Amino acid sequence: MRASVPPRRSHMIALSITDHIAVLTLNRPAARNAMRIADWDDLAAAIRDLSPVVRALVLHGGDSFCAGADLRELETLRDDPAMRPRFRLAMASAIEGLAACPVPVIAAIGGGCYGAGVALAIAADMRIASPDAVFATTPARLGIGYPATDVARLAQRVGQGNAARMLFAAQPIAAAEALRIGLVEQLADDPLAAAQSLCRTIAANAPAAVRLLKRVLRHPADPGHDAAFDARFGTAAFAEGLAAFARKRKPDFP
Repeated sequence: MRASVPPRRSHMIALSITDHIAVLTLNRPAARNAMRIADWDDLAAAIRDLSPVVRALVLHGGDSFCAGADLRELETLRDDPAMRPRFRLAMASAIEGLAACPVPVIAAIGGGCYGAGVALAIAADMRIASPDAVFATTPARLGIGYPATDVARLAQRVGQGNAARMLFAAQPIAAAEALRIGLVEQLADDPLAAAQSLCRTIAANAPAAVRLLKRVLRHPADPGHDAAFDARFGTAAFAEGLAAFARKRKPDFP
């Protein structure tokens, strides 16, 4: 069944949904997709308001994934202490909203991925990068820090030693190195097309089962997982999966 929703635009954030796959595009190429407070707000809202028809989500930024927070706006925080928590909370709302998204999220990364852009990318479940992609966590160059949650997520992704190297040295690393240390899972000449292809494979599986599996990956200690595992055997999706397997056909999950 083909479900298509017209593209939505709000500031630099564009959202389109086709065949149960959502594509969120960062669309401020002149600034290499540097994020202002309003952009973080819009991204958080787009993720929060995703249609229930969505089974997988791609986040990408075209030729340049994300240059991080907008430096012109960051400069204003020097003389405006009241705006500092506003900036931090807006950024966290978008990044943590992406991490908490109930459906699988793939970051399709081309070009530069810097600063908060790295935090955004590692909040996704998977990352596919172009061979020319470049990554850097640069707060030390600016004399500032990195949110604690993002530091912890980076260390979990690449190990504490590699996280320390990236944060302390603030030097760029190439896509091949990012793949080696586990910052990305795949390289592709067209990361958006590769991400969409993987999303189509994911979307063909039972949506509720995929959401459950994502919850287990994200929160393995949740005591409710055993009951949820048992309950899946009584679902129509399981019955359809068995019938499709027996008849050697593709399942048609509701």
